[in-house]
Amino acid sequence: MKVVIMGCGRVGAALAVDLDREGNDVLVLDTDSSAFRFLPDDFSGSTYVGSGIDIDTLRKIGVEKSDVFVSATRGDNRNVMAAQMARHIFGVKVVASRVFDPLREEMYRYMGVRTINPTRVQAKRLKRIIEAPSDEESINIAREFIEKDGD
Repeated sequence: MKVVIMGCGRVGAALAVDLDREGNDVLVLDTDSSAFRFLPDDFSGSTYVGSGIDIDTLRKIGVEKSDVFVSATRGDNRNVMAAQMARHIFGVKVVASRVFDPLREEMYRYMGVRTINPTRVQAKRLKRIIEAPSDEESINIAREFIEKDGD
C-alpha cells in the first residue's frame, strides 16, 4: 500500500514507522525538515519537505498514486484542507485526518473524511484510568491501551 503522511510530529512519525515496518511504501511530508528527526535511522520510507495544502507539492510527490493520505499536523484546518484536496482533486480513495476540535471532527466525518479526535479519545481513556479501583488496575488499563493499539 502506498501511503502519504502529512506531518512528521510524534503521531505522524509513529504511524509512518508502523506502516513502514509492515512493508508499506510510506512517504512523509512536512514543511520543516527538522521534523524528520522523529523517524528512526532504520526508516526505509521517503521524506519530502513541502506543504500538503500546496497543489504543486502534492503533484510533485505523486499523491494521485497513493492508496492512503493521512493528515496529522497540529492544525485542524490544514489537516482537513489537505485531506479534501487529496480526495477530491487527486482521487485518493482513503483519506484520514486528525482533528482536535470535537465539533469539527464530527462535521468533517460526515463530509467523508475519516477522522480521529485525540481530545475525545484521550478524555475517555483518562476517565477509565481515574475510575480504576486501584493504582495497579489503572496501570493494567494503560497497558491494555498500548497492547490494544499494537505498541
